[in-house]
Amino acid sequence: MNDDRDHLTTILDCVAEGVFTVDRGRRIRFFNKAAEKITGFSAEEAVGRHCRDIFRTPLCGNACTLREVELSGKNITSRAVRILNREGRSVLVSISAASLCDADGTVIGGVETFRDLSAEEDLRKQIEKTYTFHDIVSRHPKMHELFAILPDVAESNVSVLIEGESGTGKELLARAIHNLSPRKDQPFIAVNCGSLPDTLLESELFGYKKGAFTDATRDKPGRFDAAKGGTLLLDEIGDISPALQVRLLRVLQEKTYEPLGGTSAVTADVRILAATNRRLADEVRAGRFREDLYYRLNVLRIELPPLRERRCDIPLLVDHFRRRLNAETGKSVEAVDDSVLDLLMRHSFPGNARELENLMRHAFVLCKEAVIQVAHLPVDFIEAVGRSADVHPLSLEALERRAIRDALRSNGGNRTMTAKQLGIDPSTLYRKMKRYGIS
Repeated sequence: MNDDRDHLTTILDCVAEGVFTVDRGRRIRFFNKAAEKITGFSAEEAVGRHCRDIFRTPLCGNACTLREVELSGKNITSRAVRILNREGRSVLVSISAASLCDADGTVIGGVETFRDLSAEEDLRKQIEKTYTFHDIVSRHPKMHELFAILPDVAESNVSVLIEGESGTGKELLARAIHNLSPRKDQPFIAVNCGSLPDTLLESELFGYKKGAFTDATRDKPGRFDAAKGGTLLLDEIGDISPALQVRLLRVLQEKTYEPLGGTSAVTADVRILAATNRRLADEVRAGRFREDLYYRLNVLRIELPPLRERRCDIPLLVDHFRRRLNAETGKSVEAVDDSVLDLLMRHSFPGNARELENLMRHAFVLCKEAVIQVAHLPVDFIEAVGRSADVHPLSLEALERRAIRDALRSNGGNRTMTAKQLGIDPSTLYRKMKRYGIS
């Protein structure tokens, strides 16, 4: 029996994961070599002490993992928690736990394994640093080409036209331009031109003087005045009427405007950024938008690609929203199940990143566990994806094969650009193409 115990100890001392056992009183009875390395405590120091004195996690107490598995009768796998090592440094670990029972099925203690996630956390931070630009999250080559020129765009004072579908992040990009510009310490004001009728939008932009109309009982400054010295974003600029287009053209040409009912011009010390979900060049050709105003706004044009054209960003955005919503809600959702990612990767996302964020918010409301499952997604979304694609979950290999083919197609078969889009080395891409029989 002692030989068997010695053999088991030798085996457990060889594994890379920390392993420890406790009795019913939560006092440590076994502590392997990896546990010593991760925590900084030796087995001699740990054995006989209460596990909370060694690990000091937020879970110690009523939320004790070993207590949870004992009460529920269910094992816990891959739960991310933070512990404090002997030096008091926070260490992120992934823990799994189960109860230990005797021959009669009576619980006599518990066993827990834990893996150091520090290296993975450092890698995640590096990825975030690489693929995040002023709250814009992307790994797509087109977006990184945009990231490269944004500081120069921001440094200038020219008007910028941002085009892209609804939900692609046009206002987020406008804020990034403002925050990188010399005007960053002054106001950033956004006006949705499509949400107000013409007369209200005009007074909203330029303000009015007392007596300008029946209800004008006092002077009211407009958004141009509020943005003085800073940046004014005219969102959905394609929706403004021809009459207001004329007024706006004059402001851009002369750098002055008159409030409604005013008699003297006011200097417009603002930088104009315009955004639209339409292609303004098409609106000009159709006669719905003034050509002279278009060229005043379109000194520099930026087009944001829709999410369906940069599917490689979906897992990155999912993790970004997960961490943001954890902070907002106080929850501790640790991951998204692969089956959820599979559904998300199949969806065309007509609402783009905003639609993805709303799906994550819906899932957070329903999720009471550590991992978001398919059941936490809206039923109509699941049904829509099921109607448009095979409902059976894809394997990781099938997902990888599909991602490579989609990336090759979007890059015209260029392997260098495809590897860059996928974030892998060209030699790795070639090897995977050969493996999956992709020409």
